[in-house]
Amino acid sequence: MSARSLDALFRPNSVAVVGASADPGHVGAVIMRNLLGGKFLGPVMPVAPDLAEIDGITCYKSVDTLPLTPDLAVICTGPESVPETLRELGRRGVGAAVVLPPGYAKLEREAKRTLQARMLEAAAPSGIRILGPSGMGLLVPGIGLNCSLANRDARPGRMAFISQSASLFTAVLDWAHTKGIGFSHILSLGDRVDLKYADILDYMASDPNTRSILLYVETITDARSFMSASRAAARNKPLLVVRPGRRLWTLFPPGPEDGRDEVYDEAFRRAGMLRVGEIDTLFDAAETLARARPLSGDHLAILTNGGSMGIMAADALLDGGGRLAPFDPDTGTALSALLGPNWQRQGVADMGVDAAPALYAESLRALLRAPGANAVLVVHVPFPGVSPEETARAIAAVAAKTSRTVLACFMGYDPAGGEALTILNEAGVPTYATPDQAVSAFVQLARYRTNQELLMEMPASLPEAYAPDPEAARAVVERAYGEGRLTLTDPEAKEVLGYYGVRAVASHITEDIDDAVAAADAVGYPVAVKIISPDIPKPFDVGGIVLDVAGPEAVREAAAAARERALTHVPGARLEGYVIQEMGRRAGAHEVTIQARVDPVFGPYVVFGQGGLAARVTRDKAVALTPLNMSLARDLVCRTRVSATLAGGGGQVSVDLDALYLTLNQISQCVADLERVAAIDINPLLAHPDGVTVIGATIRLSPEPQPDPHRLAIRPYPRELEEKAVLRNGRPVLLRPIRPEDEPAHFDFFKHLSAEDLRYRFFGVVRDLSHAEMAKLTQIDYEREMAFIATVPGQGGRPETLGVVRASTRPDNATAEFAVIVRSDQKGAGLGRLLMEKIIRYCRERGTRVLTGQALMENSGMQGLAEKLGFSVVRNYDDEVAEMRLPLQEPPAEGTGRP
Repeated sequence: MSARSLDALFRPNSVAVVGASADPGHVGAVIMRNLLGGKFLGPVMPVAPDLAEIDGITCYKSVDTLPLTPDLAVICTGPESVPETLRELGRRGVGAAVVLPPGYAKLEREAKRTLQARMLEAAAPSGIRILGPSGMGLLVPGIGLNCSLANRDARPGRMAFISQSASLFTAVLDWAHTKGIGFSHILSLGDRVDLKYADILDYMASDPNTRSILLYVETITDARSFMSASRAAARNKPLLVVRPGRRLWTLFPPGPEDGRDEVYDEAFRRAGMLRVGEIDTLFDAAETLARARPLSGDHLAILTNGGSMGIMAADALLDGGGRLAPFDPDTGTALSALLGPNWQRQGVADMGVDAAPALYAESLRALLRAPGANAVLVVHVPFPGVSPEETARAIAAVAAKTSRTVLACFMGYDPAGGEALTILNEAGVPTYATPDQAVSAFVQLARYRTNQELLMEMPASLPEAYAPDPEAARAVVERAYGEGRLTLTDPEAKEVLGYYGVRAVASHITEDIDDAVAAADAVGYPVAVKIISPDIPKPFDVGGIVLDVAGPEAVREAAAAARERALTHVPGARLEGYVIQEMGRRAGAHEVTIQARVDPVFGPYVVFGQGGLAARVTRDKAVALTPLNMSLARDLVCRTRVSATLAGGGGQVSVDLDALYLTLNQISQCVADLERVAAIDINPLLAHPDGVTVIGATIRLSPEPQPDPHRLAIRPYPRELEEKAVLRNGRPVLLRPIRPEDEPAHFDFFKHLSAEDLRYRFFGVVRDLSHAEMAKLTQIDYEREMAFIATVPGQGGRPETLGVVRASTRPDNATAEFAVIVRSDQKGAGLGRLLMEKIIRYCRERGTRVLTGQALMENSGMQGLAEKLGFSVVRNYDDEVAEMRLPLQEPPAEGTGRP
């Protein structure tokens, strides 16, 4: 992505309208009217060969005749002329184009695809960026720019709204006008031939005028880029999303290219975004997140002068999945002293309907001191003689002196006006018209906090002994595919899983009853007997499985009976034999299920939930995108109802949860590694106090001859980049990408850095890093950032970090900025050079054009190393820094590619 071109789109100094028109109904006339009717200060230049002027503005015959080169062009000519217009604009040096060709929507799908390909081909030589085609265009209210087909302008504000829907574009403008809501940017992506969500998110994430980013999403076409940009943006600003169809998809399954809504939901959550149900809620949530202080937990205390309103708010909180704050004895004593003996309902404090402003203040202080209250909702019911303005001032004064979140609901007041609400809003206290809206806002804050924690949580390490063998597993899969089979046999499936460390009960395939008896004798009794038929995918449904078969004759009887029942249910079914399997019963075991699937948009994902027959009734399940780690696996399990049972709820013995989390990781790794695997089903999986045991397993393969090797929406740990090296002193080290699990070793690494080395690295005094700050260093997005560490086994076998080099790459991969630091007691062994050579090789192979860095002027060692490695070093004595620059690729010939 060219930053210059997106500045041309969002901060243009001049605009050309190609295809401007005087016909009031023409697209070119609407664009001219909106541009001239706004407060845009730059020149607007209409290009219309047959007109002399439009509204007193001189028209130009062609792009070549424009008196100056515009930053932005709006193309309003017919679809067939768009590619050539893009070429002309590109040759002139225009940075971006909004493409709104009349008649485009009526083209056939194939004609659209052909036109889009021609547009990209035309834009490629100059690097001009394209918004559209189709859609509604964009508005940047802060500079008065309205390059849209909307019938009204928008107010300036701090929210960016990005919509895939053209119809919603105008509806939101109308809605926001009535609510008095302003925007930093509003844009309609149209058919996304070039600019997509990821491009816009990258820009908005660094835009100082944008405080929160709101998305309306129907489909994603670039999942990995979308996830990468979303995760980066969500670390800095609230990112909220609406996606329609949550209920529709439960009635009508999505198409083969649409992706499942539950996977979209998980992708949004994994990216740190907050998904809300409707547009009203979207803007309310954005305002709440912008105004409210960050939550430290999910317990809400309710303070009210209307007892029934407090109870209703508590009901709404519990119905929405929130939790009431528990009041400790000290809080109870303080409230009793203020309110008398009848105030308390757990989590709710009732002051009485005639509560004075001073009582509001004292009661609020008491609740904010309560250790169990992460936030307080104040619900005020109007009462004669009690001033709402004075009440608001009392609440605002207390809220200003706390780090906890305070929300307010003033019943009976217009949410758009009133002095009391103005007082609260100016004090940073979010206000709501009803208790339900206030509680919904709190629940959204709590969900947002949970999603943000996923971005920062330090995952537990996988066992050191976990060493999958993907090549051996791939050989089993390829052998079956080579034989024309898209479903592995039960033993084959268990063999593949075994290469990932998944423990399964023994099973044997037999062709007839005599072989079944021999296999049962070898396995040991009791056994399970199951028919094999390509026409009966679920043998249990037709009585094709018999359990607890206790001897040879019983095996014969069970096999014959299962065969007869299957043929009764499915006459003419092909019966190819039997599976004989040991019974896998374990004391204290619970049946759960693990599945892996491949979503057409976001790639592989894992499903966990209740297993066995109960799964059909409870539908208790949750999904997670791959790759997983132990923390994400724990989160996946905790999002199911069965997790309470597995943890020992109701007096039961807890299962080995760590073994369950590891198994989820193993299945996740399997479907991520083996591109040909389309589905894995393990049902039931027995989770018990001694571990987990796979009873039945099925693996299905994709019929595609060349499955996509980059199908994962989140780039997994790049194990292929690990490299062994030897220092000058003979000490072996492992150079590898950093992992989230390296956080403890990274804290220890920083303890071994001198104050001078820290100043050289961070250009100033560095205090102790917090967990959130360290998480940003260890939990990186391999798609756009890389950090290599040099690691060795330390005391007790724990990993020890000796040095780190990292490169942050621009989204367009044009440049990357490096930083390197070696532990102060490890200098002189050549480690710095090894790390620098490693990052140079990586960036060069990735196609990065230029590697840059900065060093303080007195850091002569870094400058000397850079020069030895081929960097040019330019010393800026005014700023006391040295700029280092290393070209990594041959520059393209002029005019042959995007910058």
